[in-house]
Parts: sequence; structure tokens; C-alpha cells
Amino acid sequence: MTGMNRLAGRFRQSFVENVRFAFRAMWEHRLRSALTTLGIVVGVATVIVMVAVITGFNNLVISNFQAFGATRIGFTKYRDHFGPPGPQSEEERRRKNLTIADVASIRGSCPSAGAVSALAGYFDADIHVRNGNAEANSPYVLGTDSYYPAANAYGVAQGRFFTAAEVDHHAFLAVIGSEVQEAIFPGVHAVGRSITVNGVRYRVLGVLDRKGEQFGYSPDNKVVLPLGTFVRQFGSQVRKDGVRISCVPIRPEAVGRLIEEATAVLRQRRRISFDRGNDFETETPDQLIGQFRAITGGVTGAMMVVALISLAVGGVGVMTIMLASVTQRTREIGIRKALGARRRDIVRQFTTEAVTLTGLGGVGGVLCGVLVARGVRAAVSSLPTEVPLWSALVGLLVSTAVGLFFGLYPALRAARVDPIEALRYE
Repeated sequence: MTGMNRLAGRFRQSFVENVRFAFRAMWEHRLRSALTTLGIVVGVATVIVMVAVITGFNNLVISNFQAFGATRIGFTKYRDHFGPPGPQSEEERRRKNLTIADVASIRGSCPSAGAVSALAGYFDADIHVRNGNAEANSPYVLGTDSYYPAANAYGVAQGRFFTAAEVDHHAFLAVIGSEVQEAIFPGVHAVGRSITVNGVRYRVLGVLDRKGEQFGYSPDNKVVLPLGTFVRQFGSQVRKDGVRISCVPIRPEAVGRLIEEATAVLRQRRRISFDRGNDFETETPDQLIGQFRAITGGVTGAMMVVALISLAVGGVGVMTIMLASVTQRTREIGIRKALGARRRDIVRQFTTEAVTLTGLGGVGGVLCGVLVARGVRAAVSSLPTEVPLWSALVGLLVSTAVGLFFGLYPALRAARVDPIEALRYE
């Protein structure tokens, strides 16, 4: 045990001595060392900023989805996806609409269902929602039933939502989003007042909780009508696209079971044989989050390539400087060998110097990356960048590995210097 302690002490002393030599060499060539580490700093900082932006964006997207219910399940006629809508396939165009009767069947036949709601939407620039001369800014209109708040994780900030009786009797009532309220009832309590939707008069029954902007559109800029009333005014939209179905399970762990039960109900109602796939789409927050992460994964890969190129350029610079350093310190190497230094001692010395050089570049890159990420967060409040601890550790590890890889050849070259020739070197 004493021998092991002595060996460890000797190794520690040798390492400290090599680090001291490395700092002295870098100090003697300060400008050269700073320029050499610049590529490492840029590469590591790029990695830190990239991870911070992607992590912050992912967290923002996840929170946006969960704002509408982490266990919400949707059944739709067409597939939803990120980005601009692409052309629908012939199979999608031939699909039958989902109907209000489908919603009732799921509600009555699925024991795992906690709430099931039908939704129909009208998104058009010709929608005009007014209170006197005040008009909302391009809102959209939804038609739904009394289960909408429970099935879509929505609360009512003022007033109340429709009752089942009001939906059944096609009442001319409306529940508005907070953005619509601010536009047409600024500083005024909206509940009980009247609005017009494309000239049809409705009484405001409530105001929904604010959700905030989601992926470039505002869910707060809408008017919600009882489904039957919506069909009366915007029936062509329902006849064209049918309804969307939104449901939540009685317990969070029953999501999978509810999907199976509701899928079985819809397949039976739509007379889909066992050997055919579904002619409708099922969506959950996890599926949409997965689609989003697939997109950001491609962006991350491209940025990683840029960072690796920068680190490789920095590594080549380290190798060039270390080779020049070996040439300049040939006499020093000869003296060390004449005093008993072995080849492995010379290799350790120059490898430690290269690793120290890139390690300092890694520290600088981490600091720059954190500062830039904080600057982005301060400048763009909607993008809460976040620097995970692992990204800083990876940055430091990669910078150290670059020093080890690109510093090894110069170190081996220094170790092969002939001591006699080195002592003669001028």
C-alpha cells in the first residue's frame, strides 16, 4: 500500500509540474495561445448555445401541449402535423366525416372515458365579431358541447360555460377568449353583454382562461358557440370536414385503454374490416411532441456538424502550434533527456500542454455560450433558453479530447528527438 501511495504521489507531482510548464509556455506566447484556442472557444460556445436554444424550445413546446391537457386524446379525419399543410392523399380525401353520433357512442360505450367533446371550427378571414363599433382582430369560431372545458383542459375565468340543455336547444350564447374580450370590451365586464358574429347576435355567457400564444396562433382569439347553433350558421363547414373528437380518460394511466376502446367504437361504426387500417387519425400530446423533436433533431444535427468543424479547425491549430513549440524547445528537450527524462515523460509534458490549452478554450467556450444563451433569453422573452449541466460537461470533455488527439503527434515527435542532436541545436 505504501508503494502505491508513493507511486500516486510521484504521478501527482509529475502532473502538477507538467501543468506548471504548460502555463509558463502559454504565458510566454500569450497571443499565439489565445489565437490557437479561438477555434475551440467558438466550437464549444456553439454547442452550448445550440443545446440551450433547443432545450428551451422543447420545454416551451411541451408546456404548450400540456396546457391543453397532458392526457388529451384527439380523433380527427385528417392527420395534423407541424409546418404548412401538405397535399392530402386520395385515401384521406375519401374518408367519411367524424360525426356527433360518433361522439355520443364513445361517450356511452367507453368506460375509461372521463369526458368526450365534439369540436367544429371555422377559420376564415371573413369572420367579423363586433360589439358596436369595436371589432375583434381576425378571430376564429368554434362549435362545441358542454364537455369542452373538461375534455380540453380549459377553465372559465368569468361567467360560466354552456349547459347541456343550452347546447340541445341551440341557444344563441357565446363564450369568448380573453383576446376577443380585450379587443371589443376593453376595461368592461363582458358577461351578459351582446356581440355579433357575422351579423348574428349572441349573448356573452363567459370568458375563457388565457392560454397564451401557441405555435404562431392565439387560442385566446376565438368565440365558442353551442354546437347546434354553430351548425345553423356555419353548417357548410361541418358538412365538409365533420367534427373533431377530444377526450380525456378517467385516470392518467388509462390513456392507452381509452385509445383502444374509442378506436374499437369508431372502427365498428365506420364498418372497417379487421384487415384494414383506420380511416381516421389518433393524436396525443406525446405524438405531436415526437413529431416536433424529429424536426429539432435535424436542426441539432446540422448545428453539431458546424460545431465539430470549428473544433476540428481549432484542433489543427493546436497541432500546428505544438509542432512549432517542439522545434523551438528542442534544446530544452535535450537537456531534460540528458538529466534522465524518459520518452514517456516528454510525451506527458507536451500532451499535458496541449490538453491544458484546449481545456482553457473549453472553459472560455462554456462561459461565452452561457452568456450568449442568457442574452438570447433576455432579448427573446418567448424563448426561455436553458443550459443543462450536461452540455457544459460535454463541452469541456470534447475540448479536452481535442487537445489529447491533436497534441499526441507533436508529443511523440518531441519524445523521439535525439538528445545529443538536441543539445547541439541552436
